[in-house]
Amino acid sequence: TTTLIDAAGAERMRTVWLVSGVMLAIVALLAVGTASLVRAICRPLRDVVQVAERIGSGDLSHAAAAQRDDEIGDVQRALAQMTESLRRLVGEVRHTADSISTASTEIATGNTDLSSRTEQAASNLQQTASSMEQLTGTVKQTADSAHTANQLASSASTVARRGGEVVTQVVSTMNEINSSSKKIADIIGVIDGIAFQTNILALNAAVEAARAGEQGRGFAVVAGEVRSLAQRSAEAAKEIKALIGTSVDRVEVGSKLVQDAGTTMNEIVASVQRVSDIIGEITAASSEQSSGIGQVNVAVTQLDQMTQQNAALVEQSAAAAESLKEQARKLSGVVSTFRLQAA
Repeated sequence: TTTLIDAAGAERMRTVWLVSGVMLAIVALLAVGTASLVRAICRPLRDVVQVAERIGSGDLSHAAAAQRDDEIGDVQRALAQMTESLRRLVGEVRHTADSISTASTEIATGNTDLSSRTEQAASNLQQTASSMEQLTGTVKQTADSAHTANQLASSASTVARRGGEVVTQVVSTMNEINSSSKKIADIIGVIDGIAFQTNILALNAAVEAARAGEQGRGFAVVAGEVRSLAQRSAEAAKEIKALIGTSVDRVEVGSKLVQDAGTTMNEIVASVQRVSDIIGEITAASSEQSSGIGQVNVAVTQLDQMTQQNAALVEQSAAAAESLKEQARKLSGVVSTFRLQAA
């Protein structure tokens, strides 16, 4: 019995040792497998973590290399795709920020130049507006003077027309005087003929009285007186005829001078009328110019106001461009923390 018990105890010990050995072998195999599994999982995970840390620090120059076909490989490929997307995005943002900065600089430069030109234009418009106001006053004064001159020319035309009418009447009167003088000359000619005939008759009467002798003495005296009277009448008629001829000549000369004066007066009337018409046209043109210059003055004033408003808008645009440039600079500073290429 004791032998059986010892044998059973020894068998039990061998079994324990065998089981212990098997357990140790299993534990060793598990340790080796676990270590291999840990190495196979942790190393790729460390790579993934390093890539994620680089991405987090802004380093996009390295991408996770996907060498596995399991979930870790999917994570590596996703990180590589994300890195490439971020790289393109950051590159585009950098390019856009640089473009915005350049454009805002150019806009600021252009706005500065435009502001200077606008201020110069506003100054010129103000000077133009002042000159237009002076020109408006001058044109208005000219229009008033032209209106006054038109009134004076109209009065002068009326006076000249009346003078022309008076000269015409004088010409008519001179013509009548000339005609009457010619008639008087004709009458004097008749009187001269009558005196001549009377002288002949007196001469014949004296001859007949001489023939009658003593009886015809009284008749001879009368005939002598008649003859003397006829001679004096003839001489007076000649003197009157000479005076009438001289008067007729002078009247004809005066009539011609008056006619010339009438023609000249008519020309003066026509000239004054033309001057009056021209001054009237100048007056109308001056009024239209005054009205037109007034409208131009209003337009220049409105343009001056618009230019001043444009100057204010240019200043606002310059401020906006400067703000945009500052935002672009900040954006460039933000994206500059990303490194896209390996050093």
